[in-house]
Amino acid sequence: MTGSATTGRQPVDAPGFVLLVFGGLTLANAAWMLVAPEAWYQHLPAGVPDFGPFNPHFVRDIGCAFATVGIALVWAARPGSHRYAATAVAALFFVAHALLHVFDTLRGAVDATHWLLDLPGVYLPAVVLVVLARRFARQTENEEGTR
Repeated sequence: MTGSATTGRQPVDAPGFVLLVFGGLTLANAAWMLVAPEAWYQHLPAGVPDFGPFNPHFVRDIGCAFATVGIALVWAARPGSHRYAATAVAALFFVAHALLHVFDTLRGAVDATHWLLDLPGVYLPAVVLVVLARRFARQTENEEGTR
């Protein structure tokens, strides 16, 4: 018997693998923020100091948010009824984060180089998670329609 047959869990599929990767990276970022906030602030290759002065409490607060979202993404990696909701909440966080970066860049609070600098860690996750959340919403609707 396979592990999924004995536990009733489905294996991770391709979208689940993407969620595991994003979740793992998000949790790693959160851990760095929580354990070494000044090192995160100074060395994350995203120009964090461009957004304002260092505040260790604030960095750790945001680290807690990233940890929560990372856990939701890892949880959503396995198919199940929870998947859409967990992915949608994570997408909401990343979209809100991305919109804040768009706002700050458009108003000139940070240099235009941030469009490219923020692409891999801010904009790309938001887009990918919205696409996945929409996919899971359609799957949930289809599954509910067949009941």
